[in-house]
Amino acid sequence: MTNQRTTSLWHSAAFVAVAMGVMNIGTYGFQIIAARALGPSEYGAVASLMAVLIVIAVLQLGLQATAARRIAGEPGHVAQIERGILRVSYRAALALGALMLLLSPLVWRMLKLDGLAPALLLALAAIPTTIMGGQAGILQGERRWRPLGIIYLGVGVSRVVIGTICVLISPTETSAMLGVTIAFWVPVAMGWWVLRVHRVPGETSDEHRPHALARETFAASVALLAFYLLSNIDIVVARNVLDEHDAGLYAGGLILTKAVLFLPQFVVVLAFPSMSTAGERRLALVRSLSLVAALGAVCTLGAWLMSGLALVFIGGSEYADVQSRLWLFAVLGTVLAMLQLLVYSVLARRGTRSTYFIWAAVVVLLVTSLQTSTLDGLLLTVLAVDTFLLVVLTAVSFWRLREPAADAESPVQLAG
Repeated sequence: MTNQRTTSLWHSAAFVAVAMGVMNIGTYGFQIIAARALGPSEYGAVASLMAVLIVIAVLQLGLQATAARRIAGEPGHVAQIERGILRVSYRAALALGALMLLLSPLVWRMLKLDGLAPALLLALAAIPTTIMGGQAGILQGERRWRPLGIIYLGVGVSRVVIGTICVLISPTETSAMLGVTIAFWVPVAMGWWVLRVHRVPGETSDEHRPHALARETFAASVALLAFYLLSNIDIVVARNVLDEHDAGLYAGGLILTKAVLFLPQFVVVLAFPSMSTAGERRLALVRSLSLVAALGAVCTLGAWLMSGLALVFIGGSEYADVQSRLWLFAVLGTVLAMLQLLVYSVLARRGTRSTYFIWAAVVVLLVTSLQTSTLDGLLLTVLAVDTFLLVVLTAVSFWRLREPAADAESPVQLAG
């Protein structure tokens, strides 16, 4: 029986890993196709819209984390949590879409778009993006890995297929955003189909009512926003403290950083339900951190031994000046990947105080990096701040988890 469970887990892990890999390949594949079809000027606008979309998606990730944590921690309440999460997801999606519609003239001006249409489409894209977060969180909390993997496949495949068709028919930023917006409804439709079955009413609790779910979603979104700022603010700083050539080199190195960061995302997805369960979270954190560190070490070693191949991956001979530093960018990606796992561990145990450390690191990174003037100085500063935060969050997390079920209420306490 144990062997069957282990085999099933490995098959599920492999499927989710492949699905998320396809999702990332589809996302980047569309960007490459769009860059070639649109040209630098039009694609620059699309890239900036995609950056805004990443920030908007923080609410999606907050919903997913909230749903997964609650369902994994209290599976007897799954019917109530599912109803509540879907209700909060629909309301949040409409609210965010309405907000982005109001801000669309500002987005149009700030991103210097050709017209208002791409900004309006960005607002519409926020609706399915947010809904998908609630759907994915329900499946993740129940550990229904195959349906979850199918949703991830839907994200990547629909993006590259529908997006490519749109930009080939009309190579404009509006057409590209239309393709992205339509593509987001494909995984939402898949999620609706999987979750359409009526559930037998289970246990209920005031703790799982929509307003409580909304509060936790907001807190999770704030923590994830801090991490996304921490992992992306350096490219903005590079544009301001380095000359154009070095800023371009730094951006090229960050391609490798982001690749190493996104590679073990499937580990976070698979480990999060276990990290949300008092009896499993310590072992889950140890194993997942070890796996992420091992994958990062392999990538770093590869970037050091095969720097020439890695250089081709980030852009070719034009970035030759950064080739000797690529292994450091891989180290940075490893640190960020481990930080991402720890952030989700914090969300799993609802460690709201740890969020302050992340925001403090954002401020320290911004202040210290603005004092640098060289590529090496910026890279080492970012690496030092992120590594220090990694050490702090690791120490805090294992101190909090020094007793596997220390923060779980016993039956006696519940009865009291």
